[in-house]
Amino acid sequence: MSDFDLIVIGGGSGGLAGAFRAAAHGAKVALLEPNELGGTCVNVGCVPKKAMWLAAELSQRIALAGELGFAVPPPRLDWREFVVHRQRYISGIHASYRKRLDQSGITWIPARGRIVAAGTVETGDGMRLQAPHLLLATGGRPRRPAIPGAELGLVSDDFFNLCEAPGRVAIIGGGYIAVELAGVLQALGSQVELFVRRPRLLESFDQALAEELAENMRQHGIHLHFGYEVSALERLGDGSVRLRSDAGVGSDGFDSAILATGREPNSGDLGLETLGVGLDEAGHVQVDEYQNASVAGIYAIGDITAHEALTPVAIAAARRLMDRVFGGKPEARLDYRDIATVVFSHPPIGKVGLSEQQARERHGDAVRAYTARFRPMLHALADSPQRSLFKLVCVGDGEKVVGLHLLGEGADEILQGFAVAIRRGITRGDLEDTIAIHPTSAEEIVLMR
Repeated sequence: MSDFDLIVIGGGSGGLAGAFRAAAHGAKVALLEPNELGGTCVNVGCVPKKAMWLAAELSQRIALAGELGFAVPPPRLDWREFVVHRQRYISGIHASYRKRLDQSGITWIPARGRIVAAGTVETGDGMRLQAPHLLLATGGRPRRPAIPGAELGLVSDDFFNLCEAPGRVAIIGGGYIAVELAGVLQALGSQVELFVRRPRLLESFDQALAEELAENMRQHGIHLHFGYEVSALERLGDGSVRLRSDAGVGSDGFDSAILATGREPNSGDLGLETLGVGLDEAGHVQVDEYQNASVAGIYAIGDITAHEALTPVAIAAARRLMDRVFGGKPEARLDYRDIATVVFSHPPIGKVGLSEQQARERHGDAVRAYTARFRPMLHALADSPQRSLFKLVCVGDGEKVVGLHLLGEGADEILQGFAVAIRRGITRGDLEDTIAIHPTSAEEIVLMR
């Protein structure tokens, strides 16, 4: 039996952030993680995804260079070589985490933990640890739909095991994972078809931007099927995979089918039922605004809760929680309002604050929306059809900015600074008073009329 001040179950971005912050406050910390440190984000999420997105972006830029007169051959990625660079980068992150754990005096136990009693966690080999504070940070995993033949499809984790682009790919889903994988694979040589159950992409994003993104995807050669409910996957005689719709219609055969149909929390087999920790219908740990679970001394952050499944959100929530528990800041908690987020589509789409529809539901006729639709200079020079669409949502006589929505080149980098300003309460007048940087895409935000 080993005694600690804090036991963290899960070594992803949120769990590591909580462990490091608690140790910095002087707490004795144990971290339980049976797999590679960094969780989904570092190993099968944000980091390798962004690497593949960068490769796809380079491919598109090389193609544009050819249109503008540069003597370049058609871009073709040596996928295996690029994966070597990608995994070398990720290995460096793993090494950095291990070094920081040692420097911080955190005990890392490469095992899965299970709560067996109040304040007591048992590892798979029978070691028991005790602490008055337990932090659950086990993240989530891809969900396979309960349809016949689901085992024939890949999930998002499997994408990172690919060593080349499949010839023809069916992607099932219309959320951020489906959109991102579709753009990457199409740019790197696949012929992608996207099968979306709902009538549009990215339901949590502004509808006008989602529709513009769909058109950009079509211009890049992706085939989109909306209102398509997949009822089964079937193996054909030539080894390809066919989709069957709920109307009984079968698709052509695909070399690969990728299931991007959502994620579910890793809350099973943690012993939560032992103490009666509350879960919602989807299996998320229920927490209050301070990340407290329904049992005293147990906390949860990240994808195991129902909050935004974003790495920076998990990190921020964990740090504020540890400041409260060990740092003498009893009111420390994460404010979940106006969190900026970006989908790394082609081009990227991002948002912060309220959509126009959300704003009108809350404020009615006091809402005014402004838009700018344009072609970035590089695409105009190359006569590419790709377009950008920016939208500003304002409320009241003072036109306080309550939402900013960006689709276009550089949206991922532009949004961060404006997110700070929106959280500080800027108005459209503040934007109008700001001198534009010309010629850029970002200037459209301060020039909207």
